[in-house]
Amino acid sequence: QTGQCGNQIGAAFWQTISGEHGLDGSGVYNGTSDLQLERMNVCFNEASGNKFVPRAVLVDLEPGTMDAVRAGPFGQLFRPDNFVFGQSG
Repeated sequence: QTGQCGNQIGAAFWQTISGEHGLDGSGVYNGTSDLQLERMNVCFNEASGNKFVPRAVLVDLEPGTMDAVRAGPFGQLFRPDNFVFGQSG
């Protein structure tokens, strides 16, 4: 995901796809169907503690959009090291 628009659209995408796979805002599986787990590895990597994280890198020249994604309802879904951004100024 690149830039403000890409990251805003990407955040909405990950929120939607997480719901389809039965994941909560922190990436923990709370679903009810084996179908939700069947192709989980297409979009997510499994981390420790049955937590799933998006296979995504978020890129922007300024940290403002990244801060908004982190503060959003699915901000805890992403790994901190998947955010790449420049400094303000």
